[in-house]
Formats: sequence, C-alpha cells, structure tokens
Amino acid sequence: MHYPNGQMKIFLPQRTQGKEEKKTSCPFVFFVFFAVIFLFPPALFAQVAPDVTTPQSTAFPDGASPGTTELPDPEGGIIPFIDLTVRNPANNQEVAFSVQLLLLLTILSLAPSIIILMTSFLRISIVLDFVKRALSLQQVPPNQVILGISLFLTLFIMWPTLSVIYENAFRPLADGNIGVEEAYREAEGPLRVFMYRQMEGSPDNIRLFMAMRGLDRPNTLADVPTYVLIPAFILSELTVAFKIGIMLFIPFIVIDMVVASALMSMGMIMLPPVMISMPFKLILFILVDGWTLLTEQMIRSFL
Repeated sequence: MHYPNGQMKIFLPQRTQGKEEKKTSCPFVFFVFFAVIFLFPPALFAQVAPDVTTPQSTAFPDGASPGTTELPDPEGGIIPFIDLTVRNPANNQEVAFSVQLLLLLTILSLAPSIIILMTSFLRISIVLDFVKRALSLQQVPPNQVILGISLFLTLFIMWPTLSVIYENAFRPLADGNIGVEEAYREAEGPLRVFMYRQMEGSPDNIRLFMAMRGLDRPNTLADVPTYVLIPAFILSELTVAFKIGIMLFIPFIVIDMVVASALMSMGMIMLPPVMISMPFKLILFILVDGWTLLTEQMIRSFL
C-alpha cells in the first residue's frame, strides 16, 4: 500500500512471524543443553556397574553341588600326547621304507579309481543306469542309491578276491612278516586273476594293447603286464555293460512304439507317449520281478 508521504509499509503474515520466533528460540535451547552438559558432572548420566571382582554367594538348593570353571587335572592319560619327530635315516633300509610308505599312501589316494575300474563296479553301475533310462525314470532311484547298490553288489562279488588279498597281503604285512613290496605283489595277483577271467573268452583287448605297446605275444597270464591288463579290462567291461544295456532296452522300446502308434491312431498328437508308456513299463518290470532277475544275471555274469 502507498501512503501520501511516499513511504511503503509491508505487513508480514502471522505464520511468517511465528517462524522468526522459532528461529530466534533455537540458539537459546542449544545454549541451555550445552550448559547442562558442561556444568553438571558426567557421573550423573553414568550407571553404576556391578562389581564383578567380588564373588557373590549363591544359595544352592538341597542336594545340589556347586559348579566350577577350573579345568580338571588330567590323570591317568585322559588327554593323549602325540609326538611326531623328523630325523635323518640311519641306514638305506630306512630310506627304502620311507619311499615304500610314500608309494603306499599314493595307492590309498587312488583307491576310489581302483575300486571303480578294477572291480565289477564299472559293469554294475552302467547296467543299473541303463535300466533307469529304459524305464524312462528321471529321479527314481537317485544316483546315490544306484551307486550304493553297485558298491554292495561289488563287495558281494569281489569278496573271495578280497579275502585272498587280506590273508596273503594285508595280514602278513600288519604282523611284520613281509615287506611292502611283497605285500603289493600278493595283492596284485588276485586282482589280475579276476580281471583276466572276465576277458578269458575274448582276449582281443589284451592283444590290442600288447600290439600297440610293441610287446611279444604272451604265452601265459604272467607275460601280460599289469599296465596292459587294466585298460584291456576296462574296455571289456564297457563293451559287456553296453551289450547288457541294449538287451534291456529292447522290450521297453517295443512298449514305447506300441503306445506311440495307439496315440497316433487316436489323434492324440500333443500327448507325450512317455507319459503313457512309463506306467506300462513299470508294471511289466514288476510282474517279471525285474530287480531279482537283473541282480541274479549280473552276478552270474562274473562267476
């Protein structure tokens, strides 16, 4: 608004004046807060901590015994003492024993490969996997169950061989009657005999590896080196396992073809034939007692 004398007067709203009053009161509040902190001792705001150094007596109920935090003194060999010392060998015999021990530990680290490739585990595991695929099963039985079945069937089949190895190699070595080298030869013999018996009818794989190595024709099993016998045995087991798998697939393939033809004739093109054929496969496998027949035939194939 303009006045006659040329002066202008501006009226501030009430809300703006209230903000100015608040701004002027804020420094006063902070001043009082800091004055209280600096004038009064900090002990007013501190809490009294309990004295943890002085033990407090606790009344135990009748029949209870007080506990303690002290460790008992081990008496009578409760905690064993293990002393591992490293020293220089006194003679050449100790050096040879150290090398033999290192080789033995290496063989133990390769024990899973030995169990898988030099026993009946390879054939059994492959055949069981073929059965699972022929039945169109995805998750049943799980792979852990198949491997467990293969392991225990392998123990059943290999038990005579393992017994001979234990009696002729492990037990005399534990008694100190023979050395590590002789124990290795005694353990190698039964495994070589087992592998050779599985290839006795068709020694083509042995002949193949002997020819690739440039070795002479062997007259007996002793003339075949172990490093030739093992890969020949692996190829033989793979061949036999795949032959068994093909024979297992034939009846289930027939069921798949019959179901697919029936669905095609009814015009159900969008319906997967596996969904219909899988129950019929399971019914057939249960009616013929498939697990018993399969296990019996696999065990007889090794005997």
